[in-house]
Amino acid sequence: MTSADDPTGGAVTAAPDPRRPDGAADPAPVTGMSGRWRPGAFAIGPAVLMLLLVTLAVTTPRFFSADNVRAILASSAFVGITAIGATLVMISGSVVSLATAQTATVVAMLFLSTQQLGLAVSLLIALAAGVALTASQGAIIGYWNANPIVLTIAAGFALGGAATWFSDGTTVYPEVKAFDALNATPLALPLAVYALLAVAVLAEWTLRRTTAGRQMYLVGENRDAAHAAGLPVGRVTVIAWAFFGACIALTGVFLASFHTSATVTLGGTLSLDAIAAVLLGGTAIAGGRGSALQALGGAVLISVISDVLLLRGFSTGVQILVKGILVLAVVIFVYLHATKGRR
Repeated sequence: MTSADDPTGGAVTAAPDPRRPDGAADPAPVTGMSGRWRPGAFAIGPAVLMLLLVTLAVTTPRFFSADNVRAILASSAFVGITAIGATLVMISGSVVSLATAQTATVVAMLFLSTQQLGLAVSLLIALAAGVALTASQGAIIGYWNANPIVLTIAAGFALGGAATWFSDGTTVYPEVKAFDALNATPLALPLAVYALLAVAVLAEWTLRRTTAGRQMYLVGENRDAAHAAGLPVGRVTVIAWAFFGACIALTGVFLASFHTSATVTLGGTLSLDAIAAVLLGGTAIAGGRGSALQALGGAVLISVISDVLLLRGFSTGVQILVKGILVLAVVIFVYLHATKGRR
């Protein structure tokens, strides 16, 4: 059959994607007259960003020093552990949490103030607190369909106030330093890095190999359809948020151990960094798609960007600005890609 007989005019069409609930096809790759694939803006954009980042890294003094690589890995651990937990929340369709930094701060203060009970006990108390604080939010979202953005903004204000009340606006110091063991550096790497790898493996296994993990994808893909199919949407949402809470608590514990004290600003830009890492890792904003290992890669990328800017003498404000622009660019990129796919 010639192109004249072909109603499509010989154009390349994409087959329906069975993974999409609307049965729509993903956009076909752009081809020329020869039928060869030509990269579009959606492929060129990330490639240009990576090329720019690599160029900046190579031309930045001391970037490849052993001490700096260890610093990047340590920073990746703080961001990555939280981002991996946030990935499960986003996959299950709960968008993001804007109370992450405040939760980590409260947990860190609680961890330091209970050091006299022993490391194991204070660690269990911190993990339990993190799980309880976030799982309760997940229950409100999962069972009562509350707006995650509005809810977590309110939770952030409440937890920030609780941290200020608990510390009376001053620095919290531990009575004893049982946490010193968490600052160990086996094989010259911080213990937090090993915790990051363990959390990534556990999260990926949960998503791929457990019933709850697979249900997270289904709930995030289409919440109404999941309800109609009889899936336990509320329970699945609570599980995702509980895992997230454990990750936040673990991050708070390592932050407190690293700084040996805690203030109301200990969480810093953790909320933004975690969101940026999850989005750069390719997790779908609307839910239903993502990976813990990709979030790990996004966390490393965020840490590398922050490190390059720091070594080049840029202020914290500039670092936050760059990360904010990256998040905005990813959101726009995803929206335009989705819009193009519906045409």
